[in-house]
Amino acid sequence: MRKVGYAALTGIVIVAIWWIAYAAHMFPVGTVPSPPEVARAFGGELASGRLLDDTIASLYRVAWGFTTAVILAVPLGLVVGRSAATRYALLPWINFFRSLSPIAWIPFAVIWFGIGDPPAIFILFIATFFQVALATCAAAAAVPRIYYRVGEDLGFTASEALFRITLPAILPQLVTALRVAIGVAWMVVVAAEMIAVRSGLGYLIVDARNGLRMDLVVCGMITIGVIGIGLDALFSRLTRLESLRWGTGR
Repeated sequence: MRKVGYAALTGIVIVAIWWIAYAAHMFPVGTVPSPPEVARAFGGELASGRLLDDTIASLYRVAWGFTTAVILAVPLGLVVGRSAATRYALLPWINFFRSLSPIAWIPFAVIWFGIGDPPAIFILFIATFFQVALATCAAAAAVPRIYYRVGEDLGFTASEALFRITLPAILPQLVTALRVAIGVAWMVVVAAEMIAVRSGLGYLIVDARNGLRMDLVVCGMITIGVIGIGLDALFSRLTRLESLRWGTGR
């Protein structure tokens, strides 16, 4: 509760500074709304149901892109991490694609998938896939070889070694990587929804900007930030599980 209190106090200070700066005309006219204007925008969006619909649309796309990326990236990372030859062949290219901004894929996403959810989901997939694959690879490669020698002495098969040695050993690092990746995916949702969709928090911001409704822009930004905090808190709780505390120091 003390942490929440400190955060709430800091939030009050930030809003107060924002309000004072607005009242002192420190921003060009029409560029930054006042807190009451943003509050009224929130009320209007909640009353119309648009904010809820846009939030659900964004969470749906992020869930699909993130989940698909994790399902495919973790096995790839395990293979690359445990095989030196595969690591030499693929790791440079995983790093290459990880270094590319997901926004650079927007033209291809539109050409390949047309309009609607698929191109946005693809962008979110790209934002997550290579990060998770690289993190899984690094964690798997760092598992001490002595663990596998003990497994061989105990007669573990390849699948038993995977589920009883590799996965438990890398789970703390993997959960941390997923925590970072969901944050990146949620951050990229604004760019992903700039293309070929007419819903979502990213679209809300772009549409409001085009209409010079800066109060709605801030409304969308605040909503994205609050949900981002919630997603991070959710994944942070996973690191406190008893089976993971040995690897996270908690």
